[in-house]
Amino acid sequence: MTIKLVAIDIDDTLLSSQHQPLASTKQQVAKAFEQGVKVVLCSGRPLAGVTPFLNQLGITGDEQYVITFNGSIIETAAGKILKESGISRETYQAIDQFSRETGLAYNVLNQNSAIYTSNLDVDPITVVQAWENEAGIHIRKPSKVAPTIQMVKAVFTGTSDQLDAHESQVRAQFGTDNYVVRAADRFLEVMHADVNKGKAVQYLANELGIAPDEIMAIGDEKNDIPMFQFAGTAVAMGNGSAEAKAHVDFITADNDSDGIAQAFDRFIFTV
Repeated sequence: MTIKLVAIDIDDTLLSSQHQPLASTKQQVAKAFEQGVKVVLCSGRPLAGVTPFLNQLGITGDEQYVITFNGSIIETAAGKILKESGISRETYQAIDQFSRETGLAYNVLNQNSAIYTSNLDVDPITVVQAWENEAGIHIRKPSKVAPTIQMVKAVFTGTSDQLDAHESQVRAQFGTDNYVVRAADRFLEVMHADVNKGKAVQYLANELGIAPDEIMAIGDEKNDIPMFQFAGTAVAMGNGSAEAKAHVDFITADNDSDGIAQAFDRFIFTV
């Protein structure tokens, strides 16, 4: 079956260890566009943190799409929202309380990429997030945040050991009513229960009339597994986690060794 849509994770997949797409990736995406293939970036980042890469790849306008916040928002590359699912105010308040009781750092993000936390000692990872997203950090308690502001997702941050120590407790407290995923060693994310990358790709595919076996998904981590399970062709990067690699049809080269280009050659341009 011909591939009509490619869903690509960003960090450690689209981006090399130098935090930029490889030249080979840009060339393959441009070639795919010529064949009418949709290339959809699927990331835990908000739109502001994805936009520089959309522009580099020529993914622009309302006829191209992007999935942000790990599937919480599905929108056009021009920013027209097709579907949005945020966390409840009660969840936000409970996460803040959990942070104060355990000392585990956290932040929440709204759809405009703004970051909020009540942690006076802001975790370095939160600072990096704000820099990547070109967003400020608002240090305030939930009670000081206007109830009209919708938080899209929450992120517990810290060292890998800190998150390992608290992950089971986070899942026990928040996992029943929310989607909890360890997006990376230093990110433990809490989102709306009906959210993940796979469900987002499925929603977009239904809107576009594209079947699962016409979709290729490329990623490297646990939060990519839902889209691996939906797509007809699942590809893990050579630098991906063991969990991710266990759910794919093909393991390509790593993110510094033309892994995306190899996947395009194997599954799109050889058909």
